[in-house]
Amino acid sequence: MLYLFENFVLDTVKRELRRGADVVSVAPQVFDLLDYLIRNRERVVSKDDLITAIWEGRIVSDAALTTRLKAVRNAIGDSGDGQRLIKTLPRKGFRFVGAVREERESTAGAIAGGAAEPPKPVLTLPDKPSIAVLAFANMSGDPGQDYFSDGITDDIITALSRFSELFVIARNSSFQYKGRSPDIRQVGRELGVHYVLEGSIRRAGHRIRISAQLIDAVTGAHRWGERYDRELEDVFDVQDEVSRTIVALLVAHVKKAEAERTLLKPPATWQAHDFFMRALDIWSTWSSLNVADLYEVRRLLERSIALDPHYARAYGALANTQLTAWMWPLDEDFLIPAALERAHRLARKAVELDPYLPIAHANFGMVLTFQGKHEQSVAEFEKALALNPNFTDWRLGIALNRAGQPARAAQVIETHMRYDPFYSPSALGVLGLARYLLKEYSQALPPLRDCVSRAPDFREGHVWLAATYAQLGRLDEAGAEVAEVLRIDPKFTIDATQRRLSLYKRPEDAEHFFDGLRKAGLPER
Repeated sequence: MLYLFENFVLDTVKRELRRGADVVSVAPQVFDLLDYLIRNRERVVSKDDLITAIWEGRIVSDAALTTRLKAVRNAIGDSGDGQRLIKTLPRKGFRFVGAVREERESTAGAIAGGAAEPPKPVLTLPDKPSIAVLAFANMSGDPGQDYFSDGITDDIITALSRFSELFVIARNSSFQYKGRSPDIRQVGRELGVHYVLEGSIRRAGHRIRISAQLIDAVTGAHRWGERYDRELEDVFDVQDEVSRTIVALLVAHVKKAEAERTLLKPPATWQAHDFFMRALDIWSTWSSLNVADLYEVRRLLERSIALDPHYARAYGALANTQLTAWMWPLDEDFLIPAALERAHRLARKAVELDPYLPIAHANFGMVLTFQGKHEQSVAEFEKALALNPNFTDWRLGIALNRAGQPARAAQVIETHMRYDPFYSPSALGVLGLARYLLKEYSQALPPLRDCVSRAPDFREGHVWLAATYAQLGRLDEAGAEVAEVLRIDPKFTIDATQRRLSLYKRPEDAEHFFDGLRKAGLPER
């Protein structure tokens, strides 16, 4: 492999560092150190990483490491003061920050001889998650079946393009690799994306098998893979079902990968999106949030907005922190109208900044739910779905429960859990509450038990489970859940809950809910 940067070439096969036509003399350890930094340029490498890789874990003094780094910098015309190519991050490590192109030796040899054009520059990765969907391979042995493989790929690209938070490469570019078996990392460099989805389709008679896998194009690591076997009764129904399923799962895995990747990036490279992703990672555990978590999420989002005052997603997420502070007794904002008003203002701002962003409408809909504006709330969620039919948000179940539509709420939650494998445990609780409101108490128990098992400090899950046990006449088990509620929140009262959650569209739903709380033995005041 050849690594080209500025006017240097690092040849890992010949173990040479060249500047133009001249070979730069470097010691073996200096070469290895430069090679390691360049290979790992997507992350910060620590002192321990370098010692393990270059000195094989032997004890090395700080002075020896400093001497080798200085020799590397001298060899490539860098300096400790300038740090043009090698950046030192105090107490964290080192990173090669120069622009690098990778070439195979044969390609570079042809370039040197004038037999080929210079290599294409490596494209800069976009600020948001980026993906290319390669044409799914037709494994049926019948070229006449290409239309089906291409159709699946087209549907996935179109559906992904509806997610404004993703950067999706157009079909024309990603189909350039059709019929080839490219190096995925090379595809990532040429198209300037962090992720690549590839797949295959095999058709035999009336059965079809579709395989798909998501690959990190920077590291080459597999992030997700799935296989689908279907009876092929209606080609277009199967094509639509499979593409929708793949897209929903794919988006969930890309978001998870992005959250993990953000945590590995050095603070100096964070921008508005990175602050947002870090906040989102903490927020994903909101069913067990404490006040410190809430304030940290809010701090990160405020920094994100300070860097980009037009970042709609950050405003919507910040609205969620205000709504949560109003809903739960985390700090002095509990049930304070001003907190709910701030949530409304921020959520509306997100919609104004980006009216085509589904999550902005969903966040606004969530706030409207707790303001008792049920028709408007559901309408906002439905706008999100109209903007992107693949959008899914379990909180629509909350809005529907409050709006007197628990049957639809249960359906929405079950669909969401099918499409989002990383669904919140709170979704299970909302599903259980929908079953409770339908007076299907036995069906409410499994999701509610699962909810409190996965999120033991989620107070509301225990509240709903206590009410369900009480309605079934299982008062001992209801009492155990009441004890859990009071362990989590010793100040819990039915009166405070009525003030917070009595905004049901149908009075009979509110009466039914609070009847269960009283039967369970929760304190009135």
